[in-house]
Amino acid sequence: MRKKTLWILAPLTAAALLAGCGGDGNHLIVDNDLNSCTVRGSSGAPVVVGSGVGGDPAAPEPASGYRLGLTAKYSNKYMAVANTPLASKAGCDILKAGGSAVDAAIAMQAVLGLVEPQSSTIAGSAFMVYYDARTKQVTAYDGRETAPAAATNYYLARQDQGNASSPAPVPNARRSGRSIGVPGVMRMLDLAHREHGMLAWGNLFDYGIKLSTDGFQIPGRLGAAIASNASSLALDANAMATYFHADGTPRVTGETMTNLPYAKTLKALATQGADALYTGDIAQAIVAKAAQSVGDDAARTPITPSLMTLADLSGYKAKKRDAVCTNYRSSYHVCTMSPPSSGGIAIAQSLGILGQFNLAQYGPSNPSNEGGIPSVMGVHLVSEAERLAYADRDKYVADTDFVPLPAQGLASLLSPDYLKQRAGLINLDKSMGTAAPGDFGPVPQGVDKTVEHGTTHLSVVDAYGNAVSMTTTVESSMGSFHMVEGFLLTNQLTDFAASPVDGNGQLVANRVAPGKRPRSTMAPTLVFKGNAPGDFVMATGSPGGGAIIQYVMKTLVGALDWGLDAQQATSLVNFGAANSPTTGVDGSNTTLDLTALVNGLKAKGHTVNTSAQSSGVTTIMRVTRDGKPQLQGGADPRREGIVLGDGSL
Repeated sequence: MRKKTLWILAPLTAAALLAGCGGDGNHLIVDNDLNSCTVRGSSGAPVVVGSGVGGDPAAPEPASGYRLGLTAKYSNKYMAVANTPLASKAGCDILKAGGSAVDAAIAMQAVLGLVEPQSSTIAGSAFMVYYDARTKQVTAYDGRETAPAAATNYYLARQDQGNASSPAPVPNARRSGRSIGVPGVMRMLDLAHREHGMLAWGNLFDYGIKLSTDGFQIPGRLGAAIASNASSLALDANAMATYFHADGTPRVTGETMTNLPYAKTLKALATQGADALYTGDIAQAIVAKAAQSVGDDAARTPITPSLMTLADLSGYKAKKRDAVCTNYRSSYHVCTMSPPSSGGIAIAQSLGILGQFNLAQYGPSNPSNEGGIPSVMGVHLVSEAERLAYADRDKYVADTDFVPLPAQGLASLLSPDYLKQRAGLINLDKSMGTAAPGDFGPVPQGVDKTVEHGTTHLSVVDAYGNAVSMTTTVESSMGSFHMVEGFLLTNQLTDFAASPVDGNGQLVANRVAPGKRPRSTMAPTLVFKGNAPGDFVMATGSPGGGAIIQYVMKTLVGALDWGLDAQQATSLVNFGAANSPTTGVDGSNTTLDLTALVNGLKAKGHTVNTSAQSSGVTTIMRVTRDGKPQLQGGADPRREGIVLGDGSL
C-alpha cells in the first residue's frame, strides 16, 4: 500500500500526495529557484524549454546526423537527460517539485510516448536499473513484453502455427499482429513507484496531458519517421488521423499537433493507475487492434492477427531482478541489466576482458574536440572484447525464466578465470573476425543473431541521491504501425528468433514460447566507486538495437579509462563490433578526419563500416568541481536530447 501524506508543493504539483518521504527522511526537498530546469539563451538569460522563444531547444529542426559544440552541463542537486527536450523538461520539473528519480522517469515516459513515438510508447517495454541512496541497493526492474499464451515456437513464422506448410504472417511479421507483445512498461513503472515514488502517481502525467491537449511542435526525428513510414501507417486509420492531414499528406517537422486520444489515455492512467492499460476499455481496445485482420486502407490489405487476449493483458507482471554487477579495475562497481536482456552480461564480460589490458594508454586524441578521435589500439581492443561477448550472447542468453544460462549461470559467464582466458584469445596485431562462444561443455543450443532495432534512453539523478538508468522501446521505428487510443503498439516480439532452430537444426535459446520475454540488448547502467554500490559515479545507457552494447561500452571506457567528461564520452565517435568481421566506426560527425583510424584498423584485419550510427546516449556523472560535488551531464549529439537540472546550469 502506498503511504499517503498531504503536502503543499511548488505550483507544478500543488497538493500532490506522497508515496514516501525524502530529503533527510522527514522532509521533501522542493526547489523554488525559478531558473531551475531552464536552459541559457544566447543572451545568457534563462529560457523555458517548450516556450517557443529564441533559444528554446524544443524548437524543431530537421533531423540531422550530428550537433556540434555540445559541452557538459552542471547542476548541484538533480538532473534529467532524455533524447528529446520535452521529456527532459518533464523529468526535471518533477525533480524540481521534490519528486524522486522514479517519479521523473514516469513523467518522462508519458511525454516520450507522445513526442518520440518512433522510439517509445506507453504500451511498450522498458528495463530500469535503480539505485536507492538510503539503502545503497541496486535493483533491476523488468518491464519487457511477453508473448501471448497462445503463441508457439512458430508464432512469427507461420499463420497457422501447427501447419509446417502454412505461409508466413502478412504483410510481414512486423506489420502483422504477431509482432505485438503484451506491454510491460507501465506495470514496471507502477511497481517501481510503489517502492520508490514520492509524488502522487496521478500528478506525474500532467505535462504529458497538457502537451497532447494544447499541442507540441513536431520534432525533426518524428517528422522524418512519419514520412519514411507513411505506407505502413496508411493501413491504420488511427495512425492516419494522428500523423496525417485529412488529404493524406503527412504532418511535417515544426508543425503543431495535438493527440487528444492520448490525453484521454493519460488521464485514465493518472486516475486509475496502471490497471487502466491492462483491464477495462483500453485493454479491450488493445486486444481488438492487435487482432485486426485487414487494413483500413482502400485495398483492405490482409493482416495476420495477434492471438493476444484480455487474460494475457490482465495477467502481465513486471519483475524485480538482481542486477548484473561486476568490479572493473578494482576501482569501479558497474551494475547493469540482467536477462532477458543480454546487454548487461555482454557489458560485464567486455569489461572483464578489457580489465586484462592497460586501456588508459590508448585514449583518443584531442578529446576537447567532440571527444576526440579514438586510437587504433583502443578501438581494436574494445571491438575484440565485444566480439567475444557477443559470441556468448548469441548462443547462451535469452529469458532465463525459460532457458537457463550454461554451467553455473552468471557466475560462470563472469568468472575472472574464464574472462582472463577469453582475453587471451585477443591478438594485439590482428582481428579475430568472428569469435566462437565459450566452451561450457555440451550445451545443445543453436546460435541466434536476430537483429534488434531502435529505442530511447533516459538517465535521472534526484535531490536525494537516487539514480535511474532506463531504456524504453517501441522496437522498430513506430513499432508495428498499429495505433489505438493515441499510442502505438510495438513490434517487440520480432526480437525473438523467427525460427526456433538455427541452420544446424538446433533449438535456439531465444525462440518464441507462451509468456516468454524476447531477448534484448538494452543495457541501462550505473557505476559506483569501489567494490559495491554507494559512491555514485555515473548513469548511462543508449538506444540502438543490437549495437547498444557498443554504444554503452565506448561511453564507459571513455569516462572510466580515458577520463572524458560526461559530454565528451557521450559525443565520442561510436565504435565497436558484434560477432562479425565488420567493425563500426561512426561517421556521423563529418568534421573529424577518421582516415588514419580506419586505415589502422584495416591493417589489423578489420573490415570497417563508417556509416553514421544513431546512438542516443544519455549520461550523468558525479564530479568534483570548484571543490564541491556536482552533477555533470551529457546528451547525445546524434539525437535531439538535452540536459536539465537545478539552477547551476
